[in-house]
Amino acid sequence: MPFEIASYLQWKGEEVPDLLEPLIVQEKESDLCISDADSDVLFEAERKPLTVEEYGALKALALKSAQDFLALYEAIPDRNKSCLPERKTFYGSIPRTAYEMYEHTKNVNDYYFGEIGVESDHAGSIFDCRQRGFLLLECQSHFLNNTVFIGSYGEEWSLRKVLRRFLWHDRIHAKAMVRMAKQTFDITVPNAFYFS
Repeated sequence: MPFEIASYLQWKGEEVPDLLEPLIVQEKESDLCISDADSDVLFEAERKPLTVEEYGALKALALKSAQDFLALYEAIPDRNKSCLPERKTFYGSIPRTAYEMYEHTKNVNDYYFGEIGVESDHAGSIFDCRQRGFLLLECQSHFLNNTVFIGSYGEEWSLRKVLRRFLWHDRIHAKAMVRMAKQTFDITVPNAFYFS
């Protein structure tokens, strides 16, 4: 966990403290296979309304993440090639090629936005569709209230959770793409996410 935290802080452009100790702020039991998915937790802190400043900062991170993911994808020499073995998970086969990883990550945009009542799409680049989703969200007059929605499968969602999940989901698939590129092409791709 300290390596992940350091990587995330570097990516955000923040100083990394000498000592990083994770702190458990909440626990939740889940029936999900957590090795294949984020848990269905909604942290208590993710229920609070947002200020304009908080929203602007979190949105900027979600858009930066989309831009960095797109740059990583574009650095892969053959986006349809992979040496990774096929593996099944709860939603089907895991993405193996850069193209599959990119499409999967991009296509989550409208799912996440949809969980908080925003009708968006995943046309264009990952950055374009995410930016459009935010513009549609901002058309809702009370979006900063951070309403909690009951989404698919009875899972609780809020705007704060969506903002967190964008970063988490981009990072896990970016890390997988970096590893795949190293194994498949024996190349080091741009390390915009500061993975160790």
